[in-house]
Amino acid sequence: MHKSVLLYEAIEYLKCEKKKLILDCTVGAAGHAREILKRLPPGGRVIGIDADKGALEIARVNLKDFENSSFSLINANFKDFDKVLSDLKIGRVDGMLFDLGISSIQLDDESRGFTFLKSGPLDMRMDQDTGKPLWQVLRTLSERELGEIIRDLGEERYWRKIAKKIRSEEKQEPIQDSKRLAEIIRETVGYRTKGKIDPSTRTFQALRIFVNDELGSIKETLRKVSSFLNPGARVVVISFHSLEDRIVKHVFRGMAKEEKVKILTKKPITPSIEEISQNPRSRSAKLRACERI
Repeated sequence: MHKSVLLYEAIEYLKCEKKKLILDCTVGAAGHAREILKRLPPGGRVIGIDADKGALEIARVNLKDFENSSFSLINANFKDFDKVLSDLKIGRVDGMLFDLGISSIQLDDESRGFTFLKSGPLDMRMDQDTGKPLWQVLRTLSERELGEIIRDLGEERYWRKIAKKIRSEEKQEPIQDSKRLAEIIRETVGYRTKGKIDPSTRTFQALRIFVNDELGSIKETLRKVSSFLNPGARVVVISFHSLEDRIVKHVFRGMAKEEKVKILTKKPITPSIEEISQNPRSRSAKLRACERI
């Protein structure tokens, strides 16, 4: 079951009780959206965007208790939020939320290829209607290119060995199964379960980020948010990777220097020990927020 990370912290920073229109740019299963809708004043509305059509179907079920007029769910990449608003003839909003993590629903669906725990097609695309699945992308990458992706996006210390092994295996037979890729990585670096994360974790993370151009999308998106915020509107971003958090920090600082926003979180907000114990996937989460001046 999917659990929204830093749920109440995000709601607190959005100040939903005083807002009319909130844009949830990564609505997922609508965990955050439900809590936002509970707190919005009469006439308030949530617009939920997600690149994953399957997630939107789940979100619609999870929001069935609310009137259809109080929310809209739209299939789009969060980087295209401006086009979504334009199509809806909306100029500015009172708040934006970005939950950049992959959801438990996506991880648990072996047909998506995000998980190294189950056998399934090695896809990893958030939007399966665009781009190429990972197994096809792997065939186009040189050992050097693959190694740099694993090193830079996964911060994996054994990136050379892993890249070399993957390319070697690829020459013999295309790697089209997520479990097979995980086994190749484990065999390469060794696997001790006690007190350690799975050796595949960082490489899978790096390849997912690369296939979906996640870092580029985050940077492109955050740089334009201030133009779509009403005075007093707040932006809340939850990231799960040090590179993501670094981008958020620098973009927020840049907007603050230009006196477009004031930063509300001098340091990122992190999950409590209790939340981490209940949801280990939350352990790397960091929340940052700013407000339109």
